[in-house]
Amino acid sequence: MIRIVIAEDQRMLLGALGSLLDLEEDMVVVGKASDGEKAIELVRLHQPDICIMDIEMPGKTGLEAAEELKELPCKVIILTTFARSGYFERAIKAGVSGYLLKDSPSDELASTIRSVLTGRRVYAPELVDEAYSDNENPLTVREKEVLEMIADGKNTKEIATELYLTTGTIRNYISIILDKLKVNNRVEAIKRFNEKGWFK
Repeated sequence: MIRIVIAEDQRMLLGALGSLLDLEEDMVVVGKASDGEKAIELVRLHQPDICIMDIEMPGKTGLEAAEELKELPCKVIILTTFARSGYFERAIKAGVSGYLLKDSPSDELASTIRSVLTGRRVYAPELVDEAYSDNENPLTVREKEVLEMIADGKNTKEIATELYLTTGTIRNYISIILDKLKVNNRVEAIKRFNEKGWFK
């Protein structure tokens, strides 16, 4: 039997996924978690073959949990509503074996589980297409730091003080950030960066 742990913070979906997989003759759900921390506990306790993980959960996210589980034999499949390239890149680095979107057909999940156990990796085609398009985070580490401070509500003077730079230098950074992200203002820059999943 394929032993499975499911981590999903929406209780109705957690129950539905459990019921769906329990219908498969070769699968059994051995644990259900509603956050990343609990998922890690259950994987260590039950030592399942597969952990199906949502991304946005309370406490630890699914990606943080996947990074912690990387050294264990349990294979992780991300199941999320978010088709964000930044999330996908981070999931690949965390060594996840599958990345599916929640609007995929229900029978696709069971077939993905079986494929993953044979050593294959299964990723939603739309994510793979996007990952190989011009979709890398264009900002340097310092530019990203400035944008994160803007997102936290800090003004130019506050950012300059915190980074020991002049306000003129910060304004230059902001101008470069807007240019690189092809947006007109700070609000649009934060929105675009967030939509891509580049805030980590």
